[in-house]
Amino acid sequence: MARSRIQIAKADIVSHFDQLPNPVLKLKEVRDILTTQRSFWRLAANTTAAQFISFLKDHSKLKIYEFPFPQRSETAYVWGDVPLLQVLLNIKKNVHFSHYTAVRMLGLTEQVPNSIYLTNERATWPTDPPELTQSEIDDSFKRPERLTANWIEQGDKKIFLLNGAGTGHLGVVVQPANDDDGRVVQARLTNMERTLIDITVRPAYAGGVFEVAKAFELAKDRVSVNKLVPMLRKLDFAYPYHQAIGYYLERAGYKPAQLDLIRRLPMVHDFYLAHDMPDTRYEQAWRLFVPKGF
Repeated sequence: MARSRIQIAKADIVSHFDQLPNPVLKLKEVRDILTTQRSFWRLAANTTAAQFISFLKDHSKLKIYEFPFPQRSETAYVWGDVPLLQVLLNIKKNVHFSHYTAVRMLGLTEQVPNSIYLTNERATWPTDPPELTQSEIDDSFKRPERLTANWIEQGDKKIFLLNGAGTGHLGVVVQPANDDDGRVVQARLTNMERTLIDITVRPAYAGGVFEVAKAFELAKDRVSVNKLVPMLRKLDFAYPYHQAIGYYLERAGYKPAQLDLIRRLPMVHDFYLAHDMPDTRYEQAWRLFVPKGF
């Protein structure tokens, strides 16, 4: 039986994909490869991208990963055996690992989370936050924390794709991280200071306030409060999250000079360590309600 043109060109196609700098592709990138290489590979003019992908899936190392997020499904075309973490970093441009996933990558937990958190930043910087009254803060934090529904289950993992405020990727770094199989991935993730801020703002995305407190404890000899404070100022939250951060720092035994950097920030209102706490006590030094026994 005569071989088709794409079968004849298979060795050249495989060689081309083997040399790609990034083995994780979007559909447009696969289409662009087909367009630019069609003549060299002598493929039929009527060979479609769907046919090209189907052939590679059946006869080469191409794998197709589907991520059916409720807000928008994402598909990745992966060449070879690539760690899931590396695949996820390429499902959207410039996404980064955050919250509990960054906590784990930075060594700030003793747990092995089964959830993966990715953040996709909006392009624009947020507008100036509104001035809040005490009653508005009270009403907001008496209600449950608003959590994203944009997550999927894949195997034994839950994968969350969060929509983040545009910050110009403030505090996002690239550093090696291990996947579950011990393979090293060059990961984009929030650095120590930004991670501690993010999990203070959204403790539910980090295992809850006890896990957040543990992260502050494990970060004590590594985090720079001198870097954290200007980052906090730049993020310019409407709510006084610095009061919660100050409490976590004090609870973890940080130095008085480090605590003073937080105390210099204004404390105009009472605040809450988390949403919807059933039983609380009041920490006068930080004007903060925290769970009883915490």
